[in-house]
Amino acid sequence: MHPSLTPADLLHLRHCLALATEALQAGDEPFGSILVGAGGEVLAQARNRVNELNHLAHPELELAQWAAAHLTPAARASATLYTSGEHCPMCAAAHGWVGLGKIVYLSSGEQLTQWLSELGVPEAPIRFVPVQDIIRAAEVAGPASGELLQAIKDLHVAYHTQPPGTAGRP
Repeated sequence: MHPSLTPADLLHLRHCLALATEALQAGDEPFGSILVGAGGEVLAQARNRVNELNHLAHPELELAQWAAAHLTPAARASATLYTSGEHCPMCAAAHGWVGLGKIVYLSSGEQLTQWLSELGVPEAPIRFVPVQDIIRAAEVAGPASGELLQAIKDLHVAYHTQPPGTAGRP
């Protein structure tokens, strides 16, 4: 376990992993996120839908938009966004603009970049940078380690190595 991750963090990251699995089973890239209120309750959840909708349908962006529409500034600031993968720059900017609180991620952008490089996946059209380079005074925890980290890596490997529509299916 990463020293900054609590048992509650790990529980929420397992929820994100389940959403990432759901995304993969739907034929989409394996990303999932939840927004958790200050009291520990799940306020909203989302999974990646870039193959269903468009390249902007990231779960972190969806949750930032949801928070902007449904939460007060104080509630947004005290919420934690848990996610299977560290925010891309677009999602980090949305997170910062709406004033969401802490980010807890299962795998880092650096790890994902390395995994995809090992698989021979073409580079993304953007650079992945740490969210702290985009959001001023960002409070961040992650990545995880051990079985949780391996599980999200396995989902990405499955997405990029199995025939479309078969990844994650029994």
